Amino acid sequence: MKSDTVGSQRLLQRAVEHRPELLQSALRRSGALGRRDRITWLSPLPPKYQEFRDVEALRQLGVRDVLRQPLEEFWPSRGPVWDGLGLVDNVPILVEAKAHIPEAASPATRASSASRLLIEASLNAARRYYAPRTRADWTQVFFQYANRLAHQYFLREKNGIPSRLVFLYFTNATDVDGPVTVEEWRGAIRLLHAQLGLPADLTRFGVFDAFFDARVVMDTD
Repeated sequence: MKSDTVGSQRLLQRAVEHRPELLQSALRRSGALGRRDRITWLSPLPPKYQEFRDVEALRQLGVRDVLRQPLEEFWPSRGPVWDGLGLVDNVPILVEAKAHIPEAASPATRASSASRLLIEASLNAARRYYAPRTRADWTQVFFQYANRLAHQYFLREKNGIPSRLVFLYFTNATDVDGPVTVEEWRGAIRLLHAQLGLPADLTRFGVFDAFFDARVVMDTD
């Protein structure tokens, strides 16, 4: 029986479970993995396809007990839920998946006053790290993308953990009217980066764009 669940979440679940070699190849093409790297997936895994956030995500990745700065000093509880987590030779891999362009245009943060102050301070620090000349407000339209970047900054720069953040974009996710081509996605990414004041290429920060054809996992349930 096929699942009624559509979109990036289910597509990533199917890819991890049924097409891990193709998914690994997509990550290699992005530069997130080396030619001989092999990723060990921690989530989402069957049968529950559980996703992780906050300290539990760090525990899964094996880095919770080696942090120089506790996560709670950087970000309030109920932070990003990671679509995928993996390890390559103990190097954390964090994955945010998208199947259609409106997913990238997330709403602004709705955090309470105290939490918002911490979020704004951390986003500002991350913004100075990635794009020191911009004054863009990272709490607004592309908040989800910005907060993923902030957590990569937290791991890599604040804590010296050589993590890699992968934005995984599915093409041909026709059930959610997603982009058909990689170039459509690249155009959306350029617009997003321009809005946030980011450079076009973030690979030197351990941030990668990977692309995966949804058609190869559409009939795998």
